[in-house]
Amino acid sequence: MDLVIEGRFLIDEELKETSVGIEDGKIVTIGKIVRGGDERIVFSSGIITPGFTDPHVHFREPGLTAKEDFRSGTMSALFGGVTCVLDMPNTNPPTTDMRTLMDKKATVRSKAHVDYGLFAALTPNAKIESLAPHVAGFKLFMGSTTGNILLNDDNEIGYLMNDIARSGKVMSVHAEDDSMIQKDTEHSNWDHLRNRPVEAEYNAVRRLSRYKGMKINICHVTDPNTAALAANAGFTTEVTLHHMMFGAENVTGTEYKVNPPIRDLRTRDGLCKAVEAGRITMFGSDHAPHTQSDKMQEYSTAPGGMVGVETTIPILMDWAMKGKFPLALLDRMGARNPAATFGLNKGRIKVGMDADLVFFDTKKVSKIDADTLHSKAGHTAYAGMEAIFPDTVIVRGNIQIQDGEYCGGAIGVDTSEHPRD
Repeated sequence: MDLVIEGRFLIDEELKETSVGIEDGKIVTIGKIVRGGDERIVFSSGIITPGFTDPHVHFREPGLTAKEDFRSGTMSALFGGVTCVLDMPNTNPPTTDMRTLMDKKATVRSKAHVDYGLFAALTPNAKIESLAPHVAGFKLFMGSTTGNILLNDDNEIGYLMNDIARSGKVMSVHAEDDSMIQKDTEHSNWDHLRNRPVEAEYNAVRRLSRYKGMKINICHVTDPNTAALAANAGFTTEVTLHHMMFGAENVTGTEYKVNPPIRDLRTRDGLCKAVEAGRITMFGSDHAPHTQSDKMQEYSTAPGGMVGVETTIPILMDWAMKGKFPLALLDRMGARNPAATFGLNKGRIKVGMDADLVFFDTKKVSKIDADTLHSKAGHTAYAGMEAIFPDTVIVRGNIQIQDGEYCGGAIGVDTSEHPRD
């Protein structure tokens, strides 16, 4: 056995004092006493969780690497306790066919500090059958956003759906009906909200509901009514921390400009209640970095997008330790559900699963400082907020962070090329 870890583990939403044995990157045994092991680590306090999966990041490579690249993005993920990321296709060029997909794979292959998967964007003539074995899923942009890979015609979408269903892959959707998005001049987050109303989100999901039961994931849902409609259609849903935390009435400036927009406080509160009631499937950061100079433009021309892969789980862990959020729900929405939705051999502390483990010293609370984060963006909407960052992070049995310090390597693998056993 390569490694044995002892401590208090979060196993299927419950805390248990036990030992976990790891060999060849997999969990091979769980028990009160695990003997042997080339190396043994004992955590006498704190919590050991499964590694978290972020199903929605924009690491900007290729073509937009001044904002982020796979090295900096996966390092940010690692320091946030995220051991697997699924990267979106609206890069430059966008990932839409086998050529751009394989070029992107070759570009990022040796740069990842955590495991990863890549999405392909849906276009009217997408070759689903050939792309499917090589992607984490497909991304449908029904609303215009960074990259503008727009597909909002029901006939064109319908043409692809049988092939997507046969592929067995998840289709993640940016669900804003572009025909309902206005182009009026914007000076504030409130203007941005008016231009991209919640009805556009609801109507996009309503149009997709004809595909009831398909593997469809509604990204960054902002509205409890939309979440309920998606659940009724058998779709999974994803929620961001920024849509749970902020309201257009009380946040100002381009730091909070994002698509879909920060909603009003009433909608935000309803969304939080839906999360707490277990009516939303998973967290996704929608980590979408832009440079500081990008974000310092006039509101109407500043790009939409927020930084979050490194801070989402640490903030939620702090909430959990303060009794503001259930630890079991963090386990479910941050680790178990996203991994299960996308067919990853991750997300649970269970024999046979990848040995992705994260240790949090729950007494070590710190304040978020943009200067200490690892994204190229260099700014964050969460500056000054309290968080519990991981102390130790293990990816497939490889210790990548220990005592809060990076000690690993670019060992991340493409999960679509290394499918679940």
